[in-house]
Amino acid sequence: MKIFPAIDIKDKKCVRLVKGDFDNKTEYEMSPIEQAGKYKEHGFKNLHIVDLDGALTGEAVNLDIILEILTKFDLKIEIGGGVRNFESIKKYTDAGVEKVILGSAAIKDKNFLKEACEKFPNKIALGLDAKDGYLSVFGWKKNSNQLTLEFLKEVNNYGVSRLIYTDISRDGTKQSPNFEETSKVADISNCPVIISGGVSSLDDIKKAKSLKNIEGIIVGKAIYDGDIKLEELAKVIDA
Repeated sequence: MKIFPAIDIKDKKCVRLVKGDFDNKTEYEMSPIEQAGKYKEHGFKNLHIVDLDGALTGEAVNLDIILEILTKFDLKIEIGGGVRNFESIKKYTDAGVEKVILGSAAIKDKNFLKEACEKFPNKIALGLDAKDGYLSVFGWKKNSNQLTLEFLKEVNNYGVSRLIYTDISRDGTKQSPNFEETSKVADISNCPVIISGGVSSLDDIKKAKSLKNIEGIIVGKAIYDGDIKLEELAKVIDA
């Protein structure tokens, strides 16, 4: 199972939000590039990056930081946050990212998701951010009134190469992921699933390993706050 240490970028800094609330964020001293270097030093091969400025503006605001990380470190990056057109996807794929995460734009326009998968084969990840079973969009500020599982069934054959499922009510809380809902998603998904939101300990990672159709897990705030030591996390890296 792949471990994806997380970097959320806001105003050129590493930050973590609690339950997706931009007013409830913690800023960290490490720059995104320094943090990426730290992950590389510990042997991590995959990286989950969210451009929070992009999530709010719909533009690839921090592309320069992504490019620098890709240039300096040999890491497989999945990137999300405000990717709402083919131009943004192309910028990221041209830069060398492994997966581009589509969230709000894909949920609002299923045809955009389908066309993106056709134009950029094996490059599109679908980010499903849910609360109480319903999908949230646009930086988690709006509820889409769409049930997560129903939406997934509708787009399951579009050619998405990875699915990232986040329970917003757990994100940044370190209360453990919502394994029950994640399992429901993984059971019907045609592509492998990444668990996101609320990872608090190595026990969460061990539990994730026991689930079917799970490709990996994203670890964020627990690293930054020191609850999970990178040295210990590095020991469970698979790929």
